[in-house]
Amino acid sequence: MTVSTMELKLNAIRSDTGLSRKEKIVKLERLRTEARALQRAATESAMVEDDGWYEDVHLIDTELENVGRSVDEKGAATL
Repeated sequence: MTVSTMELKLNAIRSDTGLSRKEKIVKLERLRTEARALQRAATESAMVEDDGWYEDVHLIDTELENVGRSVDEKGAATL
């Protein structure tokens, strides 16, 4: 089974016992912001296919929910 880079990052955050719940949420939200920016950049380019950007955001959202942080979409695309 192949593991993505995002899955490795999420696992590292999840298993870091030195991080509080709040610190994990901050790290996850930062990752989500980066993943959404990459996702937006990919959709603006006609030459780039979906290279897992949607899956990365989904994985991060799932992990945020697992630590008890609801994910609220913001922006015009989430009417």
